[in-house]
Amino acid sequence: MIDPKKIRNSLDEVINLLSKRGYSFNKKKWLKLESLRSENQKTIEDLQASLNILSKEIGNLKQKKEDTSQKEKEATEISASIKKGNKILEKVVEDLNDLLLDIPNLPDHDVPEGQNEKDNKEIRKWGKIPLFDFTPKDHLELTESLSQIDLESSSRISGTRFMVLNKELAKLHRALIQFMLDLHTVSHGYQEVYVPYIVSGQSLMGTGQLPKFGDDLFKIEGEKDLYLIPTAEVPVTNLLQNRIIESKELPLKWVSHTPCFRSESGSYGKDTRGIMRLHQFEKVELVQAVEPSDSESALEEITSNAEEVLKQLEIPYRVVTLSTGDLGFAASKTYDIEAWIPSEKKYREISSCSNFRAFQARRMKARWRKSSSEKPELLHTLNGSGLAIGRTLIALLENKQNREGNIKIPKVLQDYFQNDHIQLNGI
Repeated sequence: MIDPKKIRNSLDEVINLLSKRGYSFNKKKWLKLESLRSENQKTIEDLQASLNILSKEIGNLKQKKEDTSQKEKEATEISASIKKGNKILEKVVEDLNDLLLDIPNLPDHDVPEGQNEKDNKEIRKWGKIPLFDFTPKDHLELTESLSQIDLESSSRISGTRFMVLNKELAKLHRALIQFMLDLHTVSHGYQEVYVPYIVSGQSLMGTGQLPKFGDDLFKIEGEKDLYLIPTAEVPVTNLLQNRIIESKELPLKWVSHTPCFRSESGSYGKDTRGIMRLHQFEKVELVQAVEPSDSESALEEITSNAEEVLKQLEIPYRVVTLSTGDLGFAASKTYDIEAWIPSEKKYREISSCSNFRAFQARRMKARWRKSSSEKPELLHTLNGSGLAIGRTLIALLENKQNREGNIKIPKVLQDYFQNDHIQLNGI
């Protein structure tokens, strides 16, 4: 969540920044709750000060062996008033906290202003878009003859928006995962971590998925507060929950491969063909925790690390900065990496790399300190996909196809895949 002190001290600035995201801040409600909080807090502090004075007076009277009954009666009444006031204050603070949990992060100053993805700003491209002397097939057409992507079976097993991969594609899927993990650990210095695929509501609140996006999650039936993870960002970032990290340990850089589970409740009718948008898919996720002064450079690093995957796979892509209207709830700035998809003749998102600044850390109580004698400060957290496996598979199949419908395997994958091509046409 954003710093409540920022709202108190710069209310109009906060309202203006949030309006650029399309968020309407409830100023009237905030001022009412903040006034109640301030008034009740001052009343309780004044009562506590009076109680402290009374306690000293009672102590002095007892030393003189004088009657304290009247003073003790007053103290009891004040204590009761403090108790009552604290209950009221707790409810006001709870209401304020609920309001804060609904407020998205403030966009960085250099985030382009806009209403949606059409206003995203392209900042660079890499690679040459392949020029085919034939009409390129999409990933389903390429694999349908051998049923290597079997949506019929997955539909019988689980319903729509799931997939079964067979033979070479199952192997290629695995090879991509291993290649990405090795690249990020060996070349980019990330520590690999294995994490739970089921998390608590508290963990989802910490990274910003709850309470706002509960409909996008798969909740475990019969359990009060457990969910399937929508991304490895949730369990990996929550490794910092309620911790104080010493500065000598920073930056923390983690990489994790997990399945991801999403209901896609807001995507009705989108990407219904193929495996572009599924309820269950795989990702290799990059997470960093850094000192606040390092978070801007860390965002550039994570983005570069994710780009390197596509460079080595020889897949053309572009990087865009998301506009204020397209920015994710918890992010202050996001770069999307979009791979070229020949069958669609356009770039499609394959990774989002975001700086959350202290937004997640404040929710998780994730802090760092320069030394044990200094007061802990909030960490800055970042994450990015390095990459989404299914979409990388699509991009690889479509960009590396030939006229016969066979697929050239990039050099960096050949040892993992144990071949330099996939023969999909059955010849």
